[in-house]
Amino acid sequence: MQRRVVVTGIGVVSPVGTNVKEAWKAIVAGKSGITKLEGHDYQNLPCRIGGLVKENGERIKLANHFTKAELKTMGPATSYALLAAKEALNDAKLLEMDDGVKERTGVAVGMGMVDLEDICATNEALKKSYNQVSPFFVPRILPNMSAGHISIKYGLRGPNHAVSTACASGAHAIGDSFRFIRSGDADVMVCGGAEACVSPLAIAAFCRLRALSTSYNDSPEKGSRPFDKHREGFVMGEGSAILILEELDHALSRQVHVYAEILGYGLSGDASHLTAPRPDGTGAILAMRRAVDDARIKVEDVGYVNAHATSTPIGDAIEIKAIKTLFEGHHKSLAVSSTKGAHGHLLGAAGNLETVFTVKAVEEGIFPPTVNLDDVEDDSLNLVPVESQRWSSDKRIALKNAFGFGGTNACLCISQFL
Repeated sequence: MQRRVVVTGIGVVSPVGTNVKEAWKAIVAGKSGITKLEGHDYQNLPCRIGGLVKENGERIKLANHFTKAELKTMGPATSYALLAAKEALNDAKLLEMDDGVKERTGVAVGMGMVDLEDICATNEALKKSYNQVSPFFVPRILPNMSAGHISIKYGLRGPNHAVSTACASGAHAIGDSFRFIRSGDADVMVCGGAEACVSPLAIAAFCRLRALSTSYNDSPEKGSRPFDKHREGFVMGEGSAILILEELDHALSRQVHVYAEILGYGLSGDASHLTAPRPDGTGAILAMRRAVDDARIKVEDVGYVNAHATSTPIGDAIEIKAIKTLFEGHHKSLAVSSTKGAHGHLLGAAGNLETVFTVKAVEEGIFPPTVNLDDVEDDSLNLVPVESQRWSSDKRIALKNAFGFGGTNACLCISQFL
């Protein structure tokens, strides 16, 4: 009999909250975490807004959570991952484990981009002197170090895995973890993604790609507007979300809370363009179809799709086209929304943060809203504009999409646990 995989713990560090309860409350209420980017280096950039991690109303101070010695060895993204992992492990009652459990517990954390500011600063240091280059520079910028730090801190000796598939990284890390458990390679996986990419250089680079929102610098909370007729690009965000996946019998034996069940996982490649999705949407269709098939359900069993929709004119339209194609005559009974209107696009940590909100949606029976969807471009679908909606169903099943540059696609099938 195939092993079943459930979610037993969640941790969040994000623009809409630095814990699960706070973040989910903000999402359901339709609150935005997008703010102005302050500082001289942003003044002449076309985009001057972003989704920053804040604590007590101010940019989070990592020195309040880690020692100077610890911060020397890790980049901000890894710090976010460690904070989210601690909350998730505590939530799952796994902060204390015996050696047998540690040997069967693994880690998989995705990251889309390394710390560009660290690279630039280290290059400037090298111009002054070879001795100015930190011996921790290379470990700080390696994409697998979030997973490595979590594994080391908690003594986890199962699979130690990292994913870097651009904006699909976090979703791929969760999907890979699901398969590790289902195949018997682990009983528990600490998984998700982390990103700390908001910097003048990164903003400038994405502006040169014409990927970012540039018309809402004076009203940042309106800048990210998936599916809206006036969308013009995404808003960059930062943070981390970590989920604890666990084999069902293992979770039941510990008598812990089960949030939801992961039913299936689908992957595909567009094989089309460096940054744009395939125009006919077949990459997204393949990923969603494969997740549904892997879950051994029918397309019509799905009641909600948490879309990748980043607020770009081309990407959002193609994803809607793909969803309508896959669901054919069933799309009118389907709800589709994107929470990026509230928190922006966390790149490599987008798919995992939005998986958290999808898990909460199936658990509580709520469709999270698409913030700033004031002028709907396609009214043939319920895009959950502005306000959250109740989800009434005998068994709630959702898909979570995540797509990345290079034409990489992931889709997770998530179900209410009954």
